[in-house]
Amino acid sequence: MLYERNEIYVDGAWEASSGAGTIAVIDATTEATLGHVPEGTAEDVNRAVAAARAALPGWAATPVENRAKALERLSEALQARMAELATLVTREVGTPVNLSSLAHVGLPTITFASTAEIVRNHPFEETVGSSLVVSEPVGVVGCITPWNYPLHQAVAKVAPALAAGCTVVLKPSEVAPLSAFALADMVHELPLPPGVFNLVSGTGAVVGEALVAHPHVDMISFTGSTAAGRRVGEVAARTVKRVALELGGKSPTVILADADLRRAVMAGVTSAFLNSGQSCLAQSRMLVPRSKLPEVEALAVAAAESFTPGDPLDSSTRLGPLASEAQRRRVWDHIRRAEAEGASLLTGGTGVPEGLDRGFFVHPTVFTGVRPHMAIAQEEVFGPVLSIMAYDNEDEAVVMANGTIYGLAGAVWSADPDRARGIALRLRTGQVDVNGGAFNPLAPFGGYKQSGNGRELGRHGLEEFLEVKSLQL
Repeated sequence: MLYERNEIYVDGAWEASSGAGTIAVIDATTEATLGHVPEGTAEDVNRAVAAARAALPGWAATPVENRAKALERLSEALQARMAELATLVTREVGTPVNLSSLAHVGLPTITFASTAEIVRNHPFEETVGSSLVVSEPVGVVGCITPWNYPLHQAVAKVAPALAAGCTVVLKPSEVAPLSAFALADMVHELPLPPGVFNLVSGTGAVVGEALVAHPHVDMISFTGSTAAGRRVGEVAARTVKRVALELGGKSPTVILADADLRRAVMAGVTSAFLNSGQSCLAQSRMLVPRSKLPEVEALAVAAAESFTPGDPLDSSTRLGPLASEAQRRRVWDHIRRAEAEGASLLTGGTGVPEGLDRGFFVHPTVFTGVRPHMAIAQEEVFGPVLSIMAYDNEDEAVVMANGTIYGLAGAVWSADPDRARGIALRLRTGQVDVNGGAFNPLAPFGGYKQSGNGRELGRHGLEEFLEVKSLQL
C-alpha cells in the first residue's frame, strides 16, 4: 500500500503546497517507496503561522473543559486506529510491531487522555499576597519532531500546547512523516476550529528554519539531535522566542556490586536495543564493578544475541531495521571507530545480518574495554550498540556516569534500594530508573546539560506552554 499525501493542512483544510516538490518516504524493511509527502516551502510556513495566529484568540478563550474534551476525542481516535497506525510506524521506522502498538501508538493515546485530566485540574489563577497570578497560553507554537518516535513526539507537544490554549504548526521529520498526517486527519474529523492545528511537511533546512525564525511564532518545541538543537536555539534567539529542547543522550546503567546481575544486565541491554537503539534515552553505557566484569560480559552477550534481527511485522521479532540507510552507515562508522580506538568487540559488528539483504538491518553489538575518552563512550550512536565500562569504586562510577555532555536518562541497580536512590540522586540527568522502575508517562521527561532544556509530559509538560502574568491589585 502506498501512502500518497499530496497536501499540507492549513487553516482547517487540506491545501496544495506552494512548491512542486515531493519527499519519498522509504519502508525501513523493504527499502521500497512507502509513499510521498509535499516538500513544503517557507511560504507554506507563512500561511500556516498566519492561520494559527488568527485562531489564537478564539482557542485561548475556549473553556478548559472544551479543550479537554477535544483531547479525549483524539485519544479515542488513536485507540480506534491503533493496529493501523502501529503498522504504519513499523514500516516507516522499523520498530517491531508489538512495540509500535505499545509505545508509538499506546503512549500518545495515554498522553492525550492524561493531558485532558491534567488541564482540568490545573490552577490557572493563584493569589500571591496582593497579586493575582494568572497562567495564559504562550501563543503560536512551532512543533518540530523527530523520526524515531514520530507520533509519540508529535503528541507529546501537540497535546499540552492545545490544552494550554496555544495554536500549533507541526513540522514532522521528513524521514517518518506519515503518522503526523494521520494525526491531522483525526484533527480534521474532530473537527478543531480552523487554524488551531496546522501541518507543514518538508525539510529542516527549509520548513524547520522558516518556522523557528518566524517572528509570529511565540515558542518552538523541538526534539532531535543536539547539533540541530543548537541551530534551533541560535535562530530562535534572534526573535527571543521561548524554546524547549529535547535532544540527545548517552545514558548510563550503573550496576553496583550487590545488584542482581542477571536482571540488571538484561534490563540494560533491553534499554540499549529498544527501538533498534534509536531512542534518546537508550542506556547505551553499562558501568560495572571491575570484579564483576567477566560475568557481566557473558550475560550481556547472551542478552544481546537474543535480539535476533528480523521482519518487524512478525510479532516474534525483537530487533527491526534502522530507519534509514544513512542511519545504518552512521552506526557502522561508530562501530569501526570504536574498534580502531581499542574497544573490544564481544558480539555483533558491521556487516549485514545473514538473510537480511533488504532493509536497513544491523547486528546487535556489544563492546567491552571501553574507556571514558573513547568516542563510543561520549557520542550518541542511535543504534543497537552497548558499551561496557569497568569502575573501581562508586565515586568513580558517578564521575564516569556524569562524564559526557549529555544528561537525559540513566539507571541504577543495587540490592539496597536506599543505596540505589543515593547514587541516582548524584546523577546529573533528568530521569533515572531505580532497580527497573518503569517509564511513567505522567512524570516530567527532559534533560540536563546538552540533552536540552524544558520538560515534556505530565503537569510539567503543560506548564512549558503557559505564560505567567501578575495582576497587582
